[in-house]
Amino acid sequence: MNILVLGSAVSGIAAAHLARSRGHQVSVYDQSSHAVSRLRGDGFTLHSGTWSGLELRATDLVVTSPGIPEHAPPIQATIQSGIPLISEMEFAVRHLDAPYVAVTGTNGKTTVAEAAAEMLIASGQRALAAGNIGTALSGIVDEDWDTVVIEASSFQLRFADEFHPSAAAITNVAPDHLDWHASEAAYADAKARIYARMTPDDVIAYDADDRGARSLIAGSSSSRIAVSGSELTTDGYGVHDGMLVLGDLRVAAPPIGPAFLADLALSAVLARRAGASDDAIAAVVEGFVPGAHRRTVVASWRGVDFVDDSKATNPHAAVASARSYPSVVLIAGGRNKGLDLSPLASVEGVRYLVGIGEAADELAGVVTGGRFHRAADMTEAVAVAAELAAPGDVVLLAPGCASFDMYESYAARGDAFAAAVRNLAGAA
Repeated sequence: MNILVLGSAVSGIAAAHLARSRGHQVSVYDQSSHAVSRLRGDGFTLHSGTWSGLELRATDLVVTSPGIPEHAPPIQATIQSGIPLISEMEFAVRHLDAPYVAVTGTNGKTTVAEAAAEMLIASGQRALAAGNIGTALSGIVDEDWDTVVIEASSFQLRFADEFHPSAAAITNVAPDHLDWHASEAAYADAKARIYARMTPDDVIAYDADDRGARSLIAGSSSSRIAVSGSELTTDGYGVHDGMLVLGDLRVAAPPIGPAFLADLALSAVLARRAGASDDAIAAVVEGFVPGAHRRTVVASWRGVDFVDDSKATNPHAAVASARSYPSVVLIAGGRNKGLDLSPLASVEGVRYLVGIGEAADELAGVVTGGRFHRAADMTEAVAVAAELAAPGDVVLLAPGCASFDMYESYAARGDAFAAAVRNLAGAA
């Protein structure tokens, strides 16, 4: 079979090597000649530059990387040609012998995937979290795993046909990535593909506190389990009397907020379905610490907490983050993904908003009452926010936007925020 791989970043490279290991003839296209050059000498046919359509000649299957949007010429040309088109994740699961469970949603996917994998590892399994979490699924299919926990993005699910986890989790669904998907409906439809092949023998868990998640699972025929981070659901997963209730298991709820508690409940459903023990689940819940750049307190200075939530890359996540604190000076902005940023201006506890990056002008247009301040870079944003903050406030980096106008990743943006805070406090 002749396979064309679109994209030569982590997932594209992994798919290309997997396809070649199965005896296929493999070509790779990437608009960047520098990116695709990393595969030179590995036996692949390489294409770069402006898409011409000639790359599809004699192609039997196209495997696309998640970074290439649906409206891009290579995707549209493939669809119009009638050549089968699948995502790298879909290509990988067709070669994956290990059982797998999966999680999708707008926010919280990584937390759920990592915690579920930890629960399985603590139970003695060879397990890992892969997919959108940073480890390409195609790169691990030939290794010996008892269970794989797949973090599935809407990009990966959009072109998935045979994807069939035995259990799935939906964290929440809110508008996101509208620069990639044609509409909110298309985004939700892509998410719903996580359960398209699931049956009544499979399990789907969802955050009952989230309207988008409740709506999304309506089309599923699988057994449903509702979880909550604020109350106990009728399915027996949620919070009651200071305990996180996970079916028959009760664990003291760590002080991490409703969103993270719901994530842990979803993780427990996935892990239990894959064979995790109650002791292992309880140990992970009790020792849970949110990942880096997720509401991380960087420093406390002059009665003000400085909190890094750079992972809040869409308005839904940023609003949820800001609502977690009673009084906030919010640093927001970056590269908008076609989303409505006005909800950031209406959070009750946000006293001031400091705008950064490409979206600063857009934010300036929705923040009223003299509460908006603009900063040229992160150093200035932190200095301005610190000046505006009063004792008891939280200076919160919850951008509501992607980082790529200023930084290579949300992690780099969070690191810059932390460095600016420490430099300011140290200089003072």
